[in-house]
Parts: sequence; structure tokens; C-alpha cells
Amino acid sequence: MANHDESYRYVDLNEARSFIERCMQSVGTKPSHAAALAEVLVKADYRGHYSHGINRLDVYLDDIKKKTTVSDTEPSIVKENVATGYVDGCNLLGPVVGKFCMELAIKKAKEAGIGWVVANGMYVIMLGTNPITCAAPAKDGDSFVLDMATSAVALGKVEIADRAETSIPQGWGVDSTGQITTDSKSVLQGGGLLPLGGSEETSGYKGYGLAMMVEMFCGILGNGDFGPNIRRWKDADRVANLGQCFVAIDPESFAPGFTDRMQSLIDICRGQQPAEGESEVLIAGDPERIHMKKVDRDGGLRYHINLINALDKIAVELGVTKLKTL
Repeated sequence: MANHDESYRYVDLNEARSFIERCMQSVGTKPSHAAALAEVLVKADYRGHYSHGINRLDVYLDDIKKKTTVSDTEPSIVKENVATGYVDGCNLLGPVVGKFCMELAIKKAKEAGIGWVVANGMYVIMLGTNPITCAAPAKDGDSFVLDMATSAVALGKVEIADRAETSIPQGWGVDSTGQITTDSKSVLQGGGLLPLGGSEETSGYKGYGLAMMVEMFCGILGNGDFGPNIRRWKDADRVANLGQCFVAIDPESFAPGFTDRMQSLIDICRGQQPAEGESEVLIAGDPERIHMKKVDRDGGLRYHINLINALDKIAVELGVTKLKTL
């Protein structure tokens, strides 16, 4: 176990999953749905994205309690052909619908070379940042894994800063008047996130364009809410009704040797000379691999004491066993 900083506590991964499951089940979530959510949230923390992990538990609990997210049914296919599918997510938890859609897309890709599946009516981990994810296999378990918001930063990182009572970097967000701010509360209370690239002077229009592209493939194509029609983050007065797009491509349907060439590209990038002051050149997915190794060395996930206290409060309110720390 790593040396303890009094501001942090360590939690075993299995205990973190169990805590999420018992909390979600206590408000009426199916065990299988609670397990799917727990796996995704803990995996986010394990990979170093604490903004998207157990920090979000209260939001999911609130939506289940208010029944704007449900857990009494399963996703269904509304329309499909050999390569495409349109899925009704029935306002279920995002990991439940996401798993269903991705498995359907992979099945179609194996049969037709590509599988393109769009879903609407679901509650997902990310709202408002129109994220893009792309993953590709290389050799011997290596891979390229890009997962990015099209805003300058994911909203959860602002939430983490707010919970830890620290400022945010210049360029992450604006206050309610549209002025760039380093105060996390100003962003969360009436402000907003800047697009990838920041202001126009630093090419923020590129992030703006990418965000609209994602909107087209998800909200527009899937007949979900889009633009200003999307409910605000953490508002549980109505269902989220978000659209999502899942695409799987079978490399074997194209030129042979995909993984060899992918590995060559990865090796070329990693082999570049680091910038002054940096130790190595990474590719998308490397920071997460590094963090997972650190968690394994530490013996658990490292959570800020403010988050632990918040989770303890949730446990008391729900009447479940508190999160056990190491």
C-alpha cells in the first residue's frame, strides 16, 4: 500500500463495485443493471478518469429514484438490416444500452464488415460534451484507445475540482456571462464548457464543428434530444432521451495485416524524441495503462476524503453498508 496522504483514502476495486451495486439495488435497480453500471464506473476510476467514476453515483441514484431512468425492462431493436440497427434504449442506464448496442454492432460487423447502430432514450455517463471514442487493436494486447470530449475538458473534471475546492485551468470554461473563468462553481452554476481548442483565436471552432458532427450522428440520426433541447446536467425532472451511435468495423473486410500496421504506427509515435522536460511520447490509451499499473501497485483506488464523506452520506441515506477503505 502506498503512503497515505490525509486528504485521500484507498479503496479495493471489488469493494468499490460492491458499494455501487448495493446503493443502486437499494433504489430498485436490477442486479444485472447495477452490476453493469458498477463495472463502468469503477473501470473509469481504475483507468484514471475519476471524474467519470464513482463520483457520478449520486446522479444515477437520483434518476432511478425519480424514475427518469428505469430498470424494469431491456433495450429493444426497433429497425434493422444487415449492417445497421436502430435501438430503443427505453431510458435505461447507459452501460446497459451501450453493451446491447455494441454487441449488436459487432455481430453485424462480423456478418457485413461494418455494423452501425444508433440508439435513443438512454441515460449515459457523459452529457453535454459530445464525446468521441475510437479504439483499434494492435499486436500482443496493445491498442490505440481514444476517448475524448469535444469540449476543452469533460464536465466531470470541473466537478472534481469543485469537490476538492480547487481552481480550474484557464480555458476550461466560462461563467454565466460568457467570460472565461478559473472558478469551478461559476462554470457549474450557470456557466459552461468551452469547445475543444478554447476560444476562436485558439481554434475553438474545430471543437465546435466536431461537437455538431457527433450531434448529427447521435441526437439527429437517433431522434433523441439535441442542442438546447437536451436537459441540463443533473436535472432529473425529465428523461434524458439522448441519442448514441455505435460503430464496429471488421478489419478483415479490408486489406490484410491491420494489426501489424497499427502496431507499426504505434511504435513510430512512441519512438519519437520527447519534448524538453518530458520523459516519453505516449499514444491514446497509454496514460490509462500507466494509471492501472499504479492502482495495482498502490493496492486500491485513491479517492479524495471529500468524496469518501459524500459517499458515506449516501450510504446512510440509503441504509446500506458504507464504503470500506483500506
